[in-house]
Amino acid sequence: MLKKKEIIIFLSIIVLAVAAAVILSTVNIGANRVVIAVNGETLYNLPLYKNTEIKLEHNTVSIKDGKVRVIWADCKNQICVNTAAADSSGGQIICLPNKVTVEVVKNEN
Repeated sequence: MLKKKEIIIFLSIIVLAVAAAVILSTVNIGANRVVIAVNGETLYNLPLYKNTEIKLEHNTVSIKDGKVRVIWADCKNQICVNTAAADSSGGQIICLPNKVTVEVVKNEN
């Protein structure tokens, strides 16, 4: 028969395993990527969770706190700069004059 301490240890291990499974299924780090292309050619394929700033010739893209946005562009209309940030739910930002696309895609791993 199991002793009281053994039962407590066994139950603790089960609780920790269940908690770890729940956390891993909800966090899903790396599941979303930011693909930045210029003139149809992919230049960057970055994780959405890693804060960084990408300076292109005509645009600057910021990835911060799980969101991506164009923060600077030298184009006249500034539609890409004024477009809402894309996040893990998906989305795309396009700068037509500079032929830049920024898209959040699901990682296929």
